[in-house]
Amino acid sequence: MRFEGGGVSHVAPPGDPRPRLLYLHIPFCERLCPYCSFNRFVFAEELCREYFRALRKELILYRNLGYDFGGIYIGGGTPTVLIDELEETIALVRECFSIRELSVETNPNHLTEDRLAVLQRAGVNRLSVGVQSFDDGLLKKMDRYDKYGSGAEIAGRLRETLGRFGTLNADMIFNFPTQTSAMLARDLDTLRDIGIDQVTWYPLMVSDSTRQKVMETMGRVDSRQEERFYHQIVGRLLPAYRFSSAWCFSLKQAMIDEYIVDYDEYAGLGSGSIGYLNGTCYANTFDIRGYIAQIDRGELPLAASRVFSVRDRIRYDFLMKLFGTRLNVVELRKKYGGAFLSLLWPDLLAFFLIGGLSWRAPNIVLTKRGRYAWVVLMREFFTAVNNFRDYCRGELAR
Repeated sequence: MRFEGGGVSHVAPPGDPRPRLLYLHIPFCERLCPYCSFNRFVFAEELCREYFRALRKELILYRNLGYDFGGIYIGGGTPTVLIDELEETIALVRECFSIRELSVETNPNHLTEDRLAVLQRAGVNRLSVGVQSFDDGLLKKMDRYDKYGSGAEIAGRLRETLGRFGTLNADMIFNFPTQTSAMLARDLDTLRDIGIDQVTWYPLMVSDSTRQKVMETMGRVDSRQEERFYHQIVGRLLPAYRFSSAWCFSLKQAMIDEYIVDYDEYAGLGSGSIGYLNGTCYANTFDIRGYIAQIDRGELPLAASRVFSVRDRIRYDFLMKLFGTRLNVVELRKKYGGAFLSLLWPDLLAFFLIGGLSWRAPNIVLTKRGRYAWVVLMREFFTAVNNFRDYCRGELAR
């Protein structure tokens, strides 16, 4: 994922009425986790309120360009850190766009009656809770135990929250350096016992900037146990849960964290946010003060971009659609004509030969072997994106 600094000075108006997703980034956390590479800062109320004000102005800029959005995903950071600002922002989103589905991330300590009532009133369909693990030892190594509570306390809050939203998702991580199969089994049993609607189980992703911190706090990452852990997760969750992506499991059809699977294009708003519109992948500035200043001048705060060639777009769709476990060949042919097959046949042939793909007309579908292969591919993809974030932060320090 190579970007060019200052590659775009504007976002082009939408060229067609296809459904798009709106991603809003809230980069404030009460505590910074050692493994996280997202653009995030320690919460400061005054700056956070300034930021929300600027974010709402950015929403207006996209509305004035003619964009409409069918879904919205609000991530971070911790979007619920100032619930009144979040509520005002969601109200503006609904005023400006034709939103049908709304997903919000939060942390276990924010599963309180006052915050949950606001989220319900705002029409949140899906609440995604950053759990990571129920193991107290791992929570302490992550520096999450004191702030978010013990594994038992977190499980209790999830039970109390279940049923208040269309989908309650738990974000989990596997392949921590000191994690064992027994620890993972207890996490799986806890989630099955709760009856959580959805679980997104990410492999641990270590970027250049977090590698040393992870080693100091948790130990060296051992990739050799990753596949075994992944198959342990799949074996325990299926058949009660279905695949929504290679690492997301749902009791029913639902919106997922990886909106890149369900939406061909998405606008990224907020500091450090990444979007993909009109064949261009772009990133907003990672400098919060700079972000606010540019928005106040009526400018979109674009910092870097990459214009995708037809080859890039086809390979991107290939990666993302199969991450959702199936690729509809008819839809891809409508979008690209015959070019997609001539460009993809070496990759398709290789994955069919190793037994990673199967054909179920009109779809190419991931097999058991293929699903783990896509976990590896997407881990590497997101790690590359995280390294890009590191690069952007490094440029700010110069």
